[in-house]
Amino acid sequence: MVRALRSLIALAVLLAAAPWSGAALAQDDDAMLLVAHPAFRDLDYRQTVLLAAPAPNGGHVGVILNRPTRRSLASLFPEHEPSKKVIEPVYYGGPFSRGALVALVKSEATPGAGSVQLMKNLYLAFRVNTIDQVIETHPNDARYYVGYVGWRPGELKAEIERGIWSVLSADMDVVFRKDVDGLWEEMLQQTRRIRAEFTGPRVRGDDGPYAAARTAAFSNVIFEPR
Repeated sequence: MVRALRSLIALAVLLAAAPWSGAALAQDDDAMLLVAHPAFRDLDYRQTVLLAAPAPNGGHVGVILNRPTRRSLASLFPEHEPSKKVIEPVYYGGPFSRGALVALVKSEATPGAGSVQLMKNLYLAFRVNTIDQVIETHPNDARYYVGYVGWRPGELKAEIERGIWSVLSADMDVVFRKDVDGLWEEMLQQTRRIRAEFTGPRVRGDDGPYAAARTAAFSNVIFEPR
């Protein structure tokens, strides 16, 4: 690995001390797609779709799926020959460790140390050596992100109950979709269709405590321990 690449992703070494480092999740189906509410105006998350999954520390970890940059991996590391084989652009993954490169890796087994399993055959790799190995051996079986998103235990559940995010089941085709223009609008319409089917006809007073309780019950489908 050339020095430039190590400089960009040196911050990823700090993630070795994170509570989820070196551990893979046992669950296969806990990953979820998070669709930002239209009123959510935070610049990092406005009109975003995120992939999130439980981390071993009890929190959650993930990346933004629909924020491609205009930079290729090769343009960031022109002296690193394997990076030139990566076809897709680098994506903005989130505000955590903006100076670190992480990789979503399609693999039947863990790609290496410091990887978190998000769902079956999908890992989020944090460590320099692991990402280096992915780039050199199967560069286009991964998508590369600058930064990521993390939640403390209970934080994501609270955000969903507040209505910041709508939730859909994670799908590998969506995760690695090449054309992400319009992805947020498409996923938002899908959540609205599901909500309409789930809630049925609206009744008078539906914005009261009963509606809030129903929303909480819906989120518990995702967050209740198995």
